[in-house]
Amino acid sequence: QVKLRESGGGSVQAGGSLRLSCAASGYIDNAASMGWFRQVPGKEREGVSAISSDGSTTYYADSVKGRFTISKDNAENILYLQMNSLKPEDTAVYYCAAVRTIGGAWDQWGDYIYGGQGTQVTVSS
Repeated sequence: QVKLRESGGGSVQAGGSLRLSCAASGYIDNAASMGWFRQVPGKEREGVSAISSDGSTTYYADSVKGRFTISKDNAENILYLQMNSLKPEDTAVYYCAAVRTIGGAWDQWGDYIYGGQGTQVTVSS
């Protein structure tokens, strides 16, 4: 059984930084494509960033470009999201996803096979 466990969320002031981690366990390819999503109450879950299976390609939502950096440790099967210059509008529950289906879109939650339970990020002004 594959499990994804997010960590690193918390409360910070605007302009601060956080680093999220997502540890994958179980029968999952260490080179799986993975991504980060976020959701606020009343809104759809949106794609934040994703990385290809070999790490050569990264994707970012326009709202986080230049502030967030995604990376992956294939040896340890851990996905990271470094978030800098955080803004109050970044406040959300952040979710990790793994193994994008062939032809799937990087920013569509339903196009990933596995998903985590989320970690809360709160940015105060």
